[in-house]
Amino acid sequence: MRKAVGIIPARWASTRFQGKPLYLIAGKPLLRHVWERCLRARKLDLVIVATDDMRIANAAFDWGAEVALTSPNHQSGTDRIAEVVRKAKEFAFIMNIQGDEPLLRPEHIDALLGPFGRTDAEVTTLSTPCTPQEINDPNAVKVVTATDGRALYFSRATIPYQRGAPLTPRKHIGIYAYRKAALRRFAELPPRMKATVRFDVTSDASMPTAMSAAPASQ
Repeated sequence: MRKAVGIIPARWASTRFQGKPLYLIAGKPLLRHVWERCLRARKLDLVIVATDDMRIANAAFDWGAEVALTSPNHQSGTDRIAEVVRKAKEFAFIMNIQGDEPLLRPEHIDALLGPFGRTDAEVTTLSTPCTPQEINDPNAVKVVTATDGRALYFSRATIPYQRGAPLTPRKHIGIYAYRKAALRRFAELPPRMKATVRFDVTSDASMPTAMSAAPASQ
């Protein structure tokens, strides 16, 4: 069986909320909630916390996490996990898991890996129907897809525009999984080209939709 690793990029120096990974929720650091949920996913062989800050690293070590220390110069979490994967050669599939999603469900993680077994997808992500409260909430990123399942664009606005028969917008769940070669190519792209990734969607009525993607070529 080809192995899958979940990597949680975590940094201290957020411009909006410094130290957020260690912010306590119900007596536990935010990052620990995410890590514990990842451990419950059936399809992950390993979970790694990737950070450039020893405060985060030491806290994660204390609760038993596998930790990878990375460069402080990365511009994104994707760049951080790409550094880790260069040293973790045994993994075929890599999942980029946001460290500020304490309500992440283990079945979401498992759903992300599904398209790799039935399509030639190189990157996957998830969407789910918006709740009524989320439809006009700019904090919920929406995604619109074409009739063939390809995601057209993402927006914090209410999309698609509600005209005539009401439509149920879909909310993007911001976790991603990559084939190793795709992650390497994506991390090497200039920032302006990373926004041109094309997404294709496969539906699963019982789970959030798993969206597969082909990274833009260089």
